[in-house]
Amino acid sequence: MTTSTTTVLSDRAAESRARILEAALKEFSAQGLAGARMDTIASIAGVNKALLYYYFESKEKLYLAAFEAIAARIRDTTMDVFLRQATPGERVLRAALNHFDRILTQHEFQNLLQQEMMRLHKGESGAMPILVKRVFTPVLTMYQSMVREGIESGELIDVDWLQMHLATLGTNVFFFLSAPIMRLVLPTDPYTPEAIEERRKAIVWYLGQAIFRDRQHGMEIAKKVLADCPMPDVDWDRVNLWRKNERAK
Repeated sequence: MTTSTTTVLSDRAAESRARILEAALKEFSAQGLAGARMDTIASIAGVNKALLYYYFESKEKLYLAAFEAIAARIRDTTMDVFLRQATPGERVLRAALNHFDRILTQHEFQNLLQQEMMRLHKGESGAMPILVKRVFTPVLTMYQSMVREGIESGELIDVDWLQMHLATLGTNVFFFLSAPIMRLVLPTDPYTPEAIEERRKAIVWYLGQAIFRDRQHGMEIAKKVLADCPMPDVDWDRVNLWRKNERAK
């Protein structure tokens, strides 16, 4: 076998493996580990079912491999924000916006995360150790360093770094969790494209005035971050899936 032939076969194998992992993410995020079917994953990936077992041996190992792949992807995009050439305050605002956009667009990861949280509450380790090692530990370590740097430089207010982390990211989680209730209480629908765009702007503007010692500086940073980070591409059908389910009931 020639070197070129070996390279072609290797590239095809890598491509097939990547398609399998992407297909697995879709199936596992929608059906969970127990409900996911290897036949469905193979069909989505466009490969023979036997190839799944050749690469990953079992459904459980495929699940872990898919989870690790998307966890690494989330970690890398988050770390890119932390390592950006910018002041600590600007990076904090960018991290908050990155987190908002992740919840809005990374549906597979969010579904898998919720499933793993439920397994953890039941006393099952599942894939959570992977998430802790690949994402949570390095991200929290970098966030702590970033906030402390901002406090020491005098840019950020002197507060507990973990509280700032909870305050900047927790507001995103609460918004998406409470949106179905707010839709019943408020006169506007919080899940329209216009409302989502307004909310992501409001989060950055609020933080720009809340965590900086110099509010004017914070507002200038907020303006810069919003100008650099337009709305991401959003699958609005998936964002509004819960409303479709409501109409079907």
